[in-house]
Amino acid sequence: MSVIVYSTQTCPYCHLAKGYLKSKSVKFEDVDVSSDHAKAEEMIKKSGQMGVPVLDINGKIIIGFDKEAIDKAISAKK
Repeated sequence: MSVIVYSTQTCPYCHLAKGYLKSKSVKFEDVDVSSDHAKAEEMIKKSGQMGVPVLDINGKIIIGFDKEAIDKAISAKK
């Protein structure tokens, strides 16, 4: 399973999303878009959004901390 979380250090919903993934024992790559401009551009290309968090779970883009969408995306590939 490939999971990327595009986030910033100061975003409370980013922390919630990452904590939720950890509680589900899902390994993920945490990308801080405030310090990596190339990854920020990648996130905008994938999602059309400048806000965080944006999650990429096996190519499924989830904007914001949406437990239902996260559960659906991680269970689809397990």
